[in-house]
Amino acid sequence: MAETSTRPNLQPISPAREVWLAMRANRGAMLGLIIIVILILAAVFADFVAPHPPAEQYRDHFLEPPVWQAGGSWVFPLGTDDVGRCILSRIIYGARLSLFIGSIVVTLSLALGIAFGMLAGFFRGLTDIGLMRFMDIILSMPSLLLSIVIVAILGPGLVNAMIAVAITYVPHYARLTRAAVLGELNKEYVTASRVAGAGTFRLMLVTILPNCVAPLIVQATLSFSTAILDAAALGFLGLGAQAPTPEWGTMLADALKFLQRAPWVVTFPGLAILITVLAFNLMGDGLRDALDPKLKR
Repeated sequence: MAETSTRPNLQPISPAREVWLAMRANRGAMLGLIIIVILILAAVFADFVAPHPPAEQYRDHFLEPPVWQAGGSWVFPLGTDDVGRCILSRIIYGARLSLFIGSIVVTLSLALGIAFGMLAGFFRGLTDIGLMRFMDIILSMPSLLLSIVIVAILGPGLVNAMIAVAITYVPHYARLTRAAVLGELNKEYVTASRVAGAGTFRLMLVTILPNCVAPLIVQATLSFSTAILDAAALGFLGLGAQAPTPEWGTMLADALKFLQRAPWVVTFPGLAILITVLAFNLMGDGLRDALDPKLKR
């Protein structure tokens, strides 16, 4: 009589689940993810969560302190600014604007970087030399200084600030894409696709690009936080979003003169920037560890 096998039937773990399990094991990444989810919910439901409209001025409540200080009230939990606007409401609406800025900047720079990197890595020769030397020129300049120069040429404003910040990030994605393409070009599945008659664009976009996504995802997550920080810096300098837009950098610039008299006006927008940037960096580090086979436990 044949013996019945008692070996368990092990099902393979999908790549997405494997990444999620690796993320769950990283406490810092999960903390960052939770903060990001809270920010997204606050941004999406800002019209319902914020206690007041972001630009509404309450002229009987100039520089009112937070609720836990003498003179504060629950009507304005984090106090008001110099023209009587609710700081909590402006921070919540500022989260919507900051996430929008990060999304546009990362999407634009990622698209351009992938296009340049694919062209440079696939065609090589003069195309590679010309594109990569141009990327090196952009990288040789400090990103914030280059953004200031571009905004000075285009004119101050939120749209121009996003374009300027996106341009400074293109070389990072281009170099990553080029390196990934060079690593994939000589592999057997690419050769098989060539033999099967795949055209140039099919090889680039269908065969090679999906296998170059992992490092780009990590870079995009980390760049998201830097984009928010750079946009806030441009807003602080008066080159980004203009008042009365509830943007965190602009809020800092408007409140800087009240630092000694009403420190809460500066503290809370600064903390919003700090926590958001930290959350995206923590999640980006966790994604890097989860997607890199060398760092998996």
